[in-house]
Amino acid sequence: MKVLALQFDAPHRVSIQEETLRLPDTGQVMVRVLVSAISPGTELLVYRGEWPQGLPVDETIPGLAREFQYPVRYGYSTVGVVEAIGRDVPGEWLSRLVFAFHAHQSRFLASPEHLIPLPASMSPEVGALLPNMETAISFLMDGRPVIGEQVAVFGQGIVGLLTTALLARMPLGNLVTLDRYPLRRDAALKLGAAASLDPAEPTVVEEVRRLVDASQFTEGTDLTYELSGSPAALDQAIAVTGFSGRVVIGSWYGAKRANIDLGGRFHRSRIQLLSSQVSRIAPGFTGLWTKIRRLQIALRMLRTINPQALITHRFPVSRAPEAYRLLHEHPDKAIQVVLTYEDSK
Repeated sequence: MKVLALQFDAPHRVSIQEETLRLPDTGQVMVRVLVSAISPGTELLVYRGEWPQGLPVDETIPGLAREFQYPVRYGYSTVGVVEAIGRDVPGEWLSRLVFAFHAHQSRFLASPEHLIPLPASMSPEVGALLPNMETAISFLMDGRPVIGEQVAVFGQGIVGLLTTALLARMPLGNLVTLDRYPLRRDAALKLGAAASLDPAEPTVVEEVRRLVDASQFTEGTDLTYELSGSPAALDQAIAVTGFSGRVVIGSWYGAKRANIDLGGRFHRSRIQLLSSQVSRIAPGFTGLWTKIRRLQIALRMLRTINPQALITHRFPVSRAPEAYRLLHEHPDKAIQVVLTYEDSK
């Protein structure tokens, strides 16, 4: 059976490989992919050649726990339908809509334990945002926002916007977001942010502090998220954070270095810098929380928020190189880009 697979051949070079896939073996199923979502953060590090040397592609996803090198197949947000099952697989898996942490590929084989069943009523495109929503939930778990707190979120890409959507459902004192692009700032306001600012404005730090200081209870934010992927934003995030505040660093900068100012007020501020990454549950939650529990919450929040409108572009997988060029060259025009597979049936 013909299969199309996306491959990163070298920095700024993406190709579509055609292969033959065998039928599922005992304990396996075959998934026909409907849609896969491009991660505009991690995947662009691969596309641009900014992956740190010596770091595994992904230690928690089967098939990706190896040292990074080109050519590489990558991606982790795939939704499809089970179209064939092997021996010893219960019949109810057949025709089931499923999510998989799998690279961009038109069909693939998997064990059922590596698939997450989705509600039949859920749009496949929304289902493909499951990892993004899980990441947003992990940011809230690590930041632990408290009622009445002043919160700022730097970066309103897809994960930043979903984080904003979750925070907006909490009884915070204020929620300010920052992003370079008007398209994303407008989306943040629609999701419930009280204000959305351009971090490139020369007085933006003073403006954020003015907005949150208006509460008369704080001088700076209680909680700040840095989700922009830009190392320069971390310095701004620290600058807007008040005494004993928390800065959750959800960005992964890859090979880019963060030049931050830890002199001046930082030394006396008692600010906490918290690294947050979704692959593992923070130790403080492992007594009762599991990845499955968090994924189930993520599915529930996808149904509640329904972020379909955040998908701005759709490309057939055969045109995937165009999709990556768009995200690389014109990030101001896109929020979430997905690949479709109708032409590869």
